[in-house]
Amino acid sequence: MKFNLEKLEAQSRQRVEVTLKNVGTMPKESMGHNWCLLTKDADAMKIMEAGFASASNDYISPEDEDQVITRTKIIGPGESETITFTAPEATGSYEYVCTFPGHFMAGMKGVLEISE
Repeated sequence: MKFNLEKLEAQSRQRVEVTLKNVGTMPKESMGHNWCLLTKDADAMKIMEAGFASASNDYISPEDEDQVITRTKIIGPGESETITFTAPEATGSYEYVCTFPGHFMAGMKGVLEISE
């Protein structure tokens, strides 16, 4: 369980397009995936723990929405979703994760590196 790219690079304020495709075969309810870009200071583990009870919000607790820059919805097998967003202005490392329970701990995460 990994994203095909564990590191992405972009310049500050660059337009970024991410396409997530679920190539698995298991039902969305048991093996859905999403792509969620967190703020620079977000605590990914805390967000994962709090989101466990928020299936209807793609496993992101409403209290933690302010730590999410952008995200896809949870998608099932054979589905894909493309999102376009403006990269953060501040340079540095921003973690992206799958918020489906257990996937972050299994290694479904990566880093978006922002440079000037």
